[in-house]
Amino acid sequence: MTLGIAIAPAAGAVNAVDDVVGQARRAAAAGVRSAWFGQLFSYDSITLATVVGREVPEISVGVSVVPIAGRHPLLVASQAQTAQAATGGRFTLGLGLGAPAFAEPVYGVPNDRRITRLREFLTVVRSVFETGTASFDGELITAKPPMTAKVAGAAPVPVVVAAMGPQALRVTGELADGTMPLLAGPKALANHIVPSISAAAEAAGRPAPKIIAALPALVTSAVETARQRVAEQTAFYDGIPSYQRIIELSGASKAAELAVVGDEETVAAEIRRYFDAGATEVVVTQSDLAGTADQLRTWRLVGELTRSVG
Repeated sequence: MTLGIAIAPAAGAVNAVDDVVGQARRAAAAGVRSAWFGQLFSYDSITLATVVGREVPEISVGVSVVPIAGRHPLLVASQAQTAQAATGGRFTLGLGLGAPAFAEPVYGVPNDRRITRLREFLTVVRSVFETGTASFDGELITAKPPMTAKVAGAAPVPVVVAAMGPQALRVTGELADGTMPLLAGPKALANHIVPSISAAAEAAGRPAPKIIAALPALVTSAVETARQRVAEQTAFYDGIPSYQRIIELSGASKAAELAVVGDEETVAAEIRRYFDAGATEVVVTQSDLAGTADQLRTWRLVGELTRSVG
């Protein structure tokens, strides 16, 4: 069992990369040993993770997650292998189907047959990581590099998918190393996600999958203010059907209800519930909503818990 945090550039940062590296150094000093970086339309998360992993060697890094819409698996595999070589084997690639609103309207690519695209994407990146090449003619993706696609010094890259639905979990269990769901509470993990992906992995002859649960959490004394900000930040997910489903399976009606805000004991107890439900790692997100002092307070708790489970 491990713990991690999500890091994003601070609002108003003069240089996004410098800001994130500085945050990662402070997190490492607080005892944090795993950091994850989301993908937006501005910075590139794989590059950002690579820089942090190189600059802050105490921390393992990952991306959570790179949407596959508008991207080719050969290019993503090249980026991921470069990150793995640069960080000495401390990089994890996170992939996701992406929200429909950010696929065809943004990239101009069809958003249908999402599970087929996920299966083909994973087939190609796994082939590249394991063999250094690919020869794939799929229904949606073609990947036939005329020369090696292997990056010297890069160990095979672990791949996790933000899979939550039954079909996505089945494909992920068969072809990836685990899942990284957001807003999947302990009830959804124990009753839905863990059994589904574990059964698929076992049937495919693969190792037990990683279950990396992303949990909005904040240690603070300003509980009501923080809860209001969490509600504002997570309201977007309430309108996405896939998230609505996983939120309901978690026993909640809105995303904000799954966030945990309070003192160290409150947050630690909730994190333990996720491990009890089958999580192999818990990644604390949204820790920056109440200022840098509470963010550092949250990171210190993560560091303390890391030492206790390690």
